Amino acid sequence: MPIAGQYEFIEGDIRNADLVAKAIKGTDAVCHLAFVNGTEFFYEKPELVLDVAVKGMINIVDACIEHNVPELVLASSSEVYHNAAHIPTAEDVPLVIPDVFNPRYSYSAGKIISEVMAINYGRKHFQRVMIFRPHNVYGPDMGFEHVIPQFVSRIRAMELPASGPVQFPIQDSGKQTRAFIFIDDFVRGLMLMFEHGQHLQIYHIGSEDEVTIEHVAQLIGNYFGYDIKIIAGQPAKGAPIRRCPDTTKIRQLGFRPQVSLKEGIALTASWYDKNQHLQLVGDVH
Repeated sequence: MPIAGQYEFIEGDIRNADLVAKAIKGTDAVCHLAFVNGTEFFYEKPELVLDVAVKGMINIVDACIEHNVPELVLASSSEVYHNAAHIPTAEDVPLVIPDVFNPRYSYSAGKIISEVMAINYGRKHFQRVMIFRPHNVYGPDMGFEHVIPQFVSRIRAMELPASGPVQFPIQDSGKQTRAFIFIDDFVRGLMLMFEHGQHLQIYHIGSEDEVTIEHVAQLIGNYFGYDIKIIAGQPAKGAPIRRCPDTTKIRQLGFRPQVSLKEGIALTASWYDKNQHLQLVGDVH
């Protein structure tokens, strides 16, 4: 459905309470997605990650209460539970910060705080509060700070052999697993939650197709016409070994992923291959 002319764009900082309140006034619902994303930023700028997360959530909740907004939807993250005891992992898994000294957990800490605020303020001040946790969403034009675009950039920058496999160094062994979901499928799941989700509920939106990072690298290599040989490196401190969501709750609303990983990676690799000139270094301040 065309949306041109049906929205107002306000540029600003989620940490600016007056601007947030002005933007929220007169709305029927708020969907809060304003966080610093990209794993590299969690390690490099944890204080910024936390500043945006905590101040932003406080401003959102305060403005919604001030202007009697009945509905709040919060974007959370699979990072809130890290190495879960059960995989696939359901929404009621305990949320933990394994190591307060690891800057990686700045992001998950901000998300946990936001979830706790959404649920507890939601009981009294909102008619409907919902939380969704995206699980490894990927697709064209979604930033260069994630594993798939980073792999594409690295392959393009390498001196590729005339024959034989590409020697491809990565963090860790490549045996760690994730469950990726293409952006179009994720949006379909999100819209189902908007339409049918229940008050004070959390929904995992993702795929239960758990694959290794080595397999992801191989699919990207295949796009360029090469086989990949993984060269293992040092793991990122705190990165979970396995991650795969239990999607029972969102499937009960009618959700079914439609784009295979092979198809989605081909579409994604194609976009990043053609748009490397858009990559910015140090674009978060």
